[in-house]
Amino acid sequence: MAAVQGVSLDLPAGSVSALIGPNGAGKTTLFALISGFIVPDSGSIAFDGEDVTGTPPHVMARRGMTRTFQIVQPFAAQTVRENIAVGAHLHCAGRAEALAQAEAVAQRVGLGPQLDKPAGDLTVAGRKRLELARALATRPRLLLLDEVLAGLNPQEVSEMLPVVRSIADGGVTVLMIEHVMQAVMHLASHVWVLAQGKLIAAGTPGEVTREPAVIEAYLGHGTAARLAAKAAA
Repeated sequence: MAAVQGVSLDLPAGSVSALIGPNGAGKTTLFALISGFIVPDSGSIAFDGEDVTGTPPHVMARRGMTRTFQIVQPFAAQTVRENIAVGAHLHCAGRAEALAQAEAVAQRVGLGPQLDKPAGDLTVAGRKRLELARALATRPRLLLLDEVLAGLNPQEVSEMLPVVRSIADGGVTVLMIEHVMQAVMHLASHVWVLAQGKLIAAGTPGEVTREPAVIEAYLGHGTAARLAAKAAA
């Protein structure tokens, strides 16, 4: 069985879109295909109107497509500033320039006061912000966020929403994999729903969350009918 099959997405420049679905639906695999970590057996990936199928991730990053990872793995012994500078070196030849850009990016994601702290000392929320900052430092035009809010408490989620919104408002196209529906409802203008490697719904957040197929995928067979019967009673 194919991990992802027959999936077609079209991301308008400057938009925030979301990819949702139950665990094991193929969402992270799709990100790996889009960003060049996996070469598809069939189909194609286009970026800025050009076929980039099979292009290596480092080349995609230089072209302006960057992704984050659900499991954050910073260079624990290095400072926050140095971690972010790793991403900045994609376009900054000199160390001083990369470190200066790292500081600017840290301010954007709320890590300014922690620039000189070892990355290993950050909280889960801090590490999530660091993962976001490292991706931003590469100067992306398309940013793929893989559960950047996973593991955060409700207050931390609320504090991260304006950070993601500000990135999009700055001209970066964002596609996010997310289970936190608060974020999807607040940020995304369009949502695709993936289940068992196939798209089962697409539309606005309000539209897809009312789709019977989506309710079934998340809550189990027969749930949509039971909810409809309860609402009609």
